[in-house]
Amino acid sequence: MDNWRQRLYAIIFHTDTPAGQRFDNWLLLVILASLVVVMLDSVDAYHQQYAGLFDGLEWAFTLMFAIEYGLRLYCSPKPLRYAFSFFGLVDLLAVMPAILALIFADAQYLMIVRVVRMIRIFRVLKLRQYLSQANFLLTALRGSRQKVTVFLVSVSTLVTVFGALMYVIEGPVNGFTSIPTSIYWAVVTLTTVGYGDITPQTPAGQMLSTLVMITGYSIIAVPTGIFTAELASAIRGGEHLKHACPNCQKAEHEQTAAFCNRCGQALYPQQPPRD
Repeated sequence: MDNWRQRLYAIIFHTDTPAGQRFDNWLLLVILASLVVVMLDSVDAYHQQYAGLFDGLEWAFTLMFAIEYGLRLYCSPKPLRYAFSFFGLVDLLAVMPAILALIFADAQYLMIVRVVRMIRIFRVLKLRQYLSQANFLLTALRGSRQKVTVFLVSVSTLVTVFGALMYVIEGPVNGFTSIPTSIYWAVVTLTTVGYGDITPQTPAGQMLSTLVMITGYSIIAVPTGIFTAELASAIRGGEHLKHACPNCQKAEHEQTAAFCNRCGQALYPQQPPRD
């Protein structure tokens, strides 16, 4: 039984075997197909015409994801750790809509029905484990977290100041009915979105809005630059971490390394001299 669980674990959780690759490929197709069904079902014309087919497919996908979730819990060495991990919660969300639909079968509230149906879209998060390059993005996000946090605090201070000034200058008579409303206007203007639902009417307000727009163009690229720099650094670091040692099994070495820096073993097989 333990050997069977180990083999099942290798197939489901690893992709370095032919069986594991086939399992991931089929699961990827099921995820994509379920997302297509969810999107088509949200179109009213298709829903009215193919509601029965969509319901049948939805239950089939839910059954597949439920079996997958159960197998992952069964073969995982630490089932609770997997259940409360990011991917464990995502896998649970993949089967949750059907369970909620059974619980709230007689519910008449539209919001509950919409939530039950739209939770299915969280299956797209299951695709993340098939994107090997996503690790670079996560590394860049972690590396830029402190800088981006400082940037967001600075922007929050700016929009608060601009919003308060605009509230004083324009006032409720021109649509700036409160400081939170004025801060909303400052955010929309600073990010160069410009909905146009609230606009300054006085010359002083227009001058301030011009300053806010120019400031927005000046700082809008700052988080992009921070993230891009961290992403480039993560990619460069990833390119240098290669070549597993055949002796001590250390997995990471510099790209130009010829010997293991732990045990001194040659990283490449020695070629016999030519005659």
